[in-house]
Amino acid sequence: MTRRLLVGRGLSALATALIPTTLTLAVLRTHGHESGALGVVLACELVPLLVFLPVGGVLADRLRPERVILLADLVRCLAQVAIGAELVAGSGRLAVLAVLSAVSGVAIAFGMPAVPRLVAALVPVADRLRVNARIGVVTSVSGVAAPAVAGGMAMAVGPGWAAALTGLLFAGSALTLGGIRTSGDVAPENRRTEARENRRAEAYENRGAEAYENRGAEAYENRGAEAYENRGAEAYENRGAEAPDFRGAEAPDFRGAEAPDFRGAEAPAYRRTGASADRRTDASADRRTGASANRETAEKRFGRELAEGWREVRVRPWFLRSVLGHGVWHLTAGLFLTLGPLTAVAHLGGEGAWVLVAQAGTAGLVLGVLAAPRLPILGPISAAAGTTRMRRPIVVVQVAAALYALPLAALAVPAPAWVIAGAYFAAMCGLGVLSPLWETVVAQEIPEGALGRVRSLDQLISFAARPFGLAVAVPLAGLTGTTGLLLAAGALVAAANLAAIVRTPVEPPRAAPRRRSPAPGPRA
Repeated sequence: MTRRLLVGRGLSALATALIPTTLTLAVLRTHGHESGALGVVLACELVPLLVFLPVGGVLADRLRPERVILLADLVRCLAQVAIGAELVAGSGRLAVLAVLSAVSGVAIAFGMPAVPRLVAALVPVADRLRVNARIGVVTSVSGVAAPAVAGGMAMAVGPGWAAALTGLLFAGSALTLGGIRTSGDVAPENRRTEARENRRAEAYENRGAEAYENRGAEAYENRGAEAYENRGAEAYENRGAEAPDFRGAEAPDFRGAEAPDFRGAEAPAYRRTGASADRRTDASADRRTGASANRETAEKRFGRELAEGWREVRVRPWFLRSVLGHGVWHLTAGLFLTLGPLTAVAHLGGEGAWVLVAQAGTAGLVLGVLAAPRLPILGPISAAAGTTRMRRPIVVVQVAAALYALPLAALAVPAPAWVIAGAYFAAMCGLGVLSPLWETVVAQEIPEGALGRVRSLDQLISFAARPFGLAVAVPLAGLTGTTGLLLAAGALVAAANLAAIVRTPVEPPRAAPRRRSPAPGPRA
């Protein structure tokens, strides 16, 4: 099953990495060097992805992950095949490419949060770091190979056939990952964690409710007894005196005069003419009310599930701080990948210098992914289970992310090409360590039933930050200068990621800290 998971993730990663290069070449070939046309197509994929990621997180936790992935990859397959057909036909209409790109973006938003849930459901805790490292290797190699594959196919047979190949890869991913069968339940250890959290929450609420009810009941009983005794005698005497006259005088006349006319004249007509109409009116009203209630219930359920996912984030400050640090990392990566080629061409001797830097980063990424499960800072957490766990995993993750300050500072000088290449090698090696370790820690610390919603927040911040960095790099460099911008970015990425570990406990909390019950107030 692990092999099938690796094959499916490799196919999906390669297909996903092919899309940007294929779309870029297709738009440039059909619409010339119009930056506006290319920006529209790429934005039509990115914007729906960002909008629908929270929805995808909710569905990933509500449905079986393999079914969500199957549907998402099939939709992406159809979208890419349609793009290929449009390009092979020779039209390449911008509106069609934009709509199909938007469909792909929505499918990515629904499929991505389900992947961590699938891994957590299939892989035991003791093997997750090793499996995540293998997935990281496959993903890294796919990301490196995809531009060359897409460019070679576009030059040889055209971008339309490259898009068709992308669709076939998504079909293979759908059949591979979608064919995996999970139980649909969360893992036993996560069920126990959720049960403990629910019991704690219920105990706190029950204690508060009981205290309030007990105080309220005692106060009501104490005051009510006196009031009842004082008023009871007068009320009884008054009713005893007045009631005989009322019953003796008024009641016979009412029953004798009014009641027969009402029953005899009006009631039959009401039954004959009004009952069926009222039943129809009530039935239609019930149907309208029921449909509205169902819609309201679905909306409330979705909002409640989103709120529960946010609660899982809020009670784990280490996760939110780390995710924000990773968002800064993606932002500065966008700056580096935009200004790096420009600086290499202007000051480092040409395009060859940037190729050296990029290849050094690729080598560092692969080496870091391979080294992650072999790090010597592992300690036993359960001798009976034979599993291992990093003593301070979040510290390692955040320090690895902070290493990205090195190439930013080297490029700001700018240092010689080989120095920048070495710094970028170290930074990408840190990323290689970060990726599988982060996947493993999050899957272990977040309850499986909330993993899709929590990871969708992580992915949302990452996907939004990288394009933003790419977009603002040149304008900001024009305002502040390349050196100042890169130095500020290096300081920011180091500070944001190291600040996330200042107060990180050795064992990240699994649940919100228990609060004291409010002290009981004075009894009335």
